[in-house]
Amino acid sequence: MNLDLIPKIKHTNSNNFFLLAGPCAIEGEEMAMSIAEKILRITNHLEIPFIFKGSFKKANRSRIDSFTGIGDEKALEILKKISERFDIPTVTDIHEVSDAALAANYVDILQIPAFLVRQTDLVVAAANTGKVVNLKKGQFMSPESMQHAVKKVLDCGNQQVTITDRGTMFGYQDMIVDYRGIPTMQQYAPTILDITHSLQQPNQTSGVTGGRPEMIGTLARAGVAIGVDGLFLETHFDPATAKSDGANMLDIQYLEKLLSDLVAIRKTITSL
Repeated sequence: MNLDLIPKIKHTNSNNFFLLAGPCAIEGEEMAMSIAEKILRITNHLEIPFIFKGSFKKANRSRIDSFTGIGDEKALEILKKISERFDIPTVTDIHEVSDAALAANYVDILQIPAFLVRQTDLVVAAANTGKVVNLKKGQFMSPESMQHAVKKVLDCGNQQVTITDRGTMFGYQDMIVDYRGIPTMQQYAPTILDITHSLQQPNQTSGVTGGRPEMIGTLARAGVAIGVDGLFLETHFDPATAKSDGANMLDIQYLEKLLSDLVAIRKTITSL
């Protein structure tokens, strides 16, 4: 994948990792705009290529009363406004074949959720839009098996594909990141490390997913040290009140220090 082919992306010559970041879900226009503006200021200062992330709907929920979104087209319009106002690319996840063509009218990258990455029709629908396709590695899949998901995109004539590792299931309520899998998946496509979802603690008896956000920095530093192409993280001004995945999101007040540290690690590694 050629990063320069992503519309509106900046700082591609900085030799930094690229960043997909934003809230888990679009909860409203004001919150999404504020988060985008904050991340953009930091990433411009550090010369990090930045793609704003926000889910226009949440289909994979533990309980039927969980938050799923503010309305598909309403949320997608907010993503489009963010892209236009701040001149940045955007990414959102899709869950059904019909979502692909819809979301492609508003965003630059279509993301296939981890639980759905083996769904051929969904992957093909995303690939056929011509948009960049970000494939999240299934929690149940080996790094080697992701080559087949990548090939589905390539076989559609779409060369713009990335992989995101978001941890592997370790028992019922925990996940681990096997860093040996990063260079394996980099053989197939540029590989991103999701440093927030990898810390989820799913299948809680309450029906609300838990998390270990205090370990975000640990995962991120290790990922940059071994040479990931990009990082994925979810962040919020007040994770405790976030309507989705608040338990594993990064409080945005800590974002600048974290990214500054990671850029310093990147510079050290690339100078060796």
